Amino acid sequence: MELVPGNTLITATPQEGRELALAMARKSVGAIQPDAEMRQAFRPGYAGSADSLTMAAQVVAIEFATIAAANGYWR
Repeated sequence: MELVPGNTLITATPQEGRELALAMARKSVGAIQPDAEMRQAFRPGYAGSADSLTMAAQVVAIEFATIAAANGYWR
């Protein structure tokens, strides 16, 4: 399973970095719960939960911070 698409954290722009962060977060969820039917079954439980959505956004933010650091904050 490819958890880092393209096997690199280097991106040309912050926008590409943000897209990579989202992709990595999604791949992490898939790695943690590889059963797609189970992921679909859980979705109604967290889709309307502000706490769950905030935690998901935090995961993406952490991934983005890691990618930004790897890119020298695009300086």
